[in-house]
Amino acid sequence: MRRVLGLAVAAALAGSAAHAQVPIRPDLPSILVWTPQQQADWYKDIESVYRVETVKRGDKVYPLPAAERQIDFRYDYGGKTWSVDDYMKAYNVSGVIVLKDGKVLLERYGLGRKPEDRWTSFSVAKSVTSTLVGAAIQDGKIKSLNAPVTDYIPELKGSGYDGVTVRQLLMMSSGVKWNEDYTDPKSDVAQSTALPLEPGKNPLVTYMSRLPRAHAPGTMFNYNTGETDLVGILVSNAVGKSLSQYASEKLWKPYGMERDAIWMVDPAGHERGGCCLSITLRDYARVGQFILDGGVADGQQILPPGWTAEATTPQITSGTRERGYGYFWWMPDSGAFEARGIFGQSITVFRDERFVIVTNAAWPNATGRELSMARNAFLAAARAAANAM
Repeated sequence: MRRVLGLAVAAALAGSAAHAQVPIRPDLPSILVWTPQQQADWYKDIESVYRVETVKRGDKVYPLPAAERQIDFRYDYGGKTWSVDDYMKAYNVSGVIVLKDGKVLLERYGLGRKPEDRWTSFSVAKSVTSTLVGAAIQDGKIKSLNAPVTDYIPELKGSGYDGVTVRQLLMMSSGVKWNEDYTDPKSDVAQSTALPLEPGKNPLVTYMSRLPRAHAPGTMFNYNTGETDLVGILVSNAVGKSLSQYASEKLWKPYGMERDAIWMVDPAGHERGGCCLSITLRDYARVGQFILDGGVADGQQILPPGWTAEATTPQITSGTRERGYGYFWWMPDSGAFEARGIFGQSITVFRDERFVIVTNAAWPNATGRELSMARNAFLAAARAAANAM
């Protein structure tokens, strides 16, 4: 069976996703149930099937030179010995890149992808959105992490978001009740994307304003894609610009990304803060390197001093798995910090060793224990090979 989920569940997923972004073609199946060939074709050309905005690059490119020595390793997993190519073929990996101190130790492509091809990020975009919150604080557009969310999204006044801070939203700990169960067509994640579009209103904000409080703010982690899209709206309202324009001004241009990025939009025309940036493999690596370098671009402090360390260390553990959760960054047991997206997207950073490892893939299922274990084994082997140089 291609999907872990049954047909009824897939139908619920498809119904939800169909409203979260805007297809260009009326016969387009949900992105969550694409065939392997559709994944390979459209993950790298998302603008041909969905409405998007562009994050424009600048005139310079941050160099990623090849290291003097490259790594090519074998490792044991699941009773077999694997090469890099074995892993990529078995798990539909379209690209992997490993940096140490900003130099490329390994760069490889699959599924017909070329270095100039973008690949969609799914929830890796959340970590970019949280980075833009830091930029807006540095610019004085957001007062502080302790500022009330309602200062920037006034439509939420009088709702469960009263008294919730920007920091609590970034920790996914607003305390507002939310059900992210994709197996349930009555869940919030399904219903929040199906409200009618009203002039001058974002339907997501309308939906979120109706949700009740379940916990005291800041006390319990609860994974909530709706709130990550909400953070994107918050940033855009605070800076008075679209997320794409702000990402271009604060990250793509100053840091030197090599190609424009593509950001999928919702029915209201707003970029989804929780999903669906399309980026080249090397630019994914540059995102990780930018965070590793403390949010500095060409000598300019883009993010507040100390922001990257705070954002990428555990800020909440209650309700989380692994070591905890930061500001839209995961803290796996390996000691890294990580951005993750379904179907096999990840940016993994080992701070002390100054490694950045990126994987892009087209997994047969959105998530799965064996898929994650296999990736973790590959990441550990890449780390060991780099440390052995």
